[in-house]
Amino acid sequence: MRSAQDPALLKAFASELKARRSALGFNQEDLGFASGLNRTFIAKLETATTSPSLTSLVALCKGLAVEPSELMQSLMKRYKKEIRANPT
Repeated sequence: MRSAQDPALLKAFASELKARRSALGFNQEDLGFASGLNRTFIAKLETATTSPSLTSLVALCKGLAVEPSELMQSLMKRYKKEIRANPT
């Protein structure tokens, strides 16, 4: 049985991904090409409608030229802010 997705985590990841992509001057297609992923998948990630697999996460990091640990640290900061802003 699959566990439920965490909406706050998905939203935080979406924001972090979009911010990093924009900072590089990439559109979704550029990031898709750089990471070897489909543009529509990037769009779904940025709208918090899906989450990446571990393989996709590493591919995104390569496309963004960032270490996975750095991305995770930034993600966790956004996640904590998201939780504080929208407590359940």
